[in-house]
Amino acid sequence: MCGRYAASRKPEDLVEVFDVEQWEPKETLAPDWNVAPTKEVYAILERPLKDADDPRPVRQLRTLKWGLVPSWAKNPEGAARMINARSETVHEKPSFRRPFASRRCILPADGYYEWVTGVDERQLEEAGKKKRPRKQPYFVTPADGSVFAMAGLYEFWRDRTLPDEHPRAWWVTCTVLTTEAEQGPLGVAPADGPGSLADIHPRMPLMLTPDRWDDWLDPSRTDLEQLKSLLEPPPEGLMRAYAVPTAVSNVRNNGPELLAELAAPEESTLF
Repeated sequence: MCGRYAASRKPEDLVEVFDVEQWEPKETLAPDWNVAPTKEVYAILERPLKDADDPRPVRQLRTLKWGLVPSWAKNPEGAARMINARSETVHEKPSFRRPFASRRCILPADGYYEWVTGVDERQLEEAGKKKRPRKQPYFVTPADGSVFAMAGLYEFWRDRTLPDEHPRAWWVTCTVLTTEAEQGPLGVAPADGPGSLADIHPRMPLMLTPDRWDDWLDPSRTDLEQLKSLLEPPPEGLMRAYAVPTAVSNVRNNGPELLAELAAPEESTLF
């Protein structure tokens, strides 16, 4: 899954990396080393510009709220529960199938956090018998230092309690797609800790390699089978993981010190 991530890159850098054509500096977000659900996040998407004569899709850097609110929802109260969408079923779920067809985006990050627990407790969690306790946090990031491009979906929701001219009459929200965690060796594994992403958690965000960015963002691509082919996990061995301070477990903590690499886990974990 993806319940917390880091996003500290400057918007100017994201504009260059993703060949963005349109970005409003007034939407600049501060660097965030502890991105949590319902926060505003950067997203790369393609759609025609509002009130523009040219109908062609334009690649934009936008700020969206993390936690998807379906267009048909009566209220936004369930947004925090829709921070992730399973790639295996995204094409059939009522909340996600329409945005999957035409409102896909990329959520750029430095990497994501995941918490490791003991093997026995993890088996209970996977069987749905126990909520997994958070223990030692690990940060998972591309081994080469590149942007972690998470596959995402976005959606529009109209707040009918507000007039059309109200600045919050429309919500634009997003979700992160997830897939089964890689079982092969990490590109860079910690000396004392997990050897694969599957050792950390059974799910992981779906990372899009650069060769898939254009096809994923193209809203004219609506063929279901072609879109499903874009959901294939990336090649193994592209990621590294390392233990970070347990301070990240508190969403009120935020700063580059949360990404400090620990020589050894702060809490005992089992592998």
